[in-house]
Amino acid sequence: MPLRDTLARADADLAAGRVPVARQRLRGLVSSFPNDLMLRRRLAEVYRLYGEPAEAGRWMYLEQDRDPAETSAFEARYRTAPQRMRALAWRGPESFAQSAFAREQLAAVRAACSGAMGRPVHWDTMPSGRSAGTKGSALTDFLAGAGCLAAVLAFLAIWLNGLAALFD
Repeated sequence: MPLRDTLARADADLAAGRVPVARQRLRGLVSSFPNDLMLRRRLAEVYRLYGEPAEAGRWMYLEQDRDPAETSAFEARYRTAPQRMRALAWRGPESFAQSAFAREQLAAVRAACSGAMGRPVHWDTMPSGRSAGTKGSALTDFLAGAGCLAAVLAFLAIWLNGLAALFD
């Protein structure tokens, strides 16, 4: 469905009091058009109706006239630069932004994320949610692998037992 039609439906949903449906439509649009600041602003307005300042701050983060309280709530929820970078869900270089302020914000978040990761990162190759080389993730990986191995061995044991019973 074209952008204009989906926006019209979101407006109709809001007028009819169907805020969750409007929010879903706008989330889909922002996902499809992540560099459209107007869509981000509209989504922030819907989150204000929900009383969610962190999400409103998330979608207004690239706007110069953003609410400082919402920005603080966003930064408190997404404490690290990699978390903020993922939360902003931008695609492409900062030059795609429609305002100088947005370009500066995006560049600052990307630079902070690069510093935190110890390597250059780009908006199209956002870091994963977990830190590389942490002991907790190594233990989790080991336990997951051991569990998978145990499941495969149990399946093979049952299969072999059934095969042996077939020939008895």
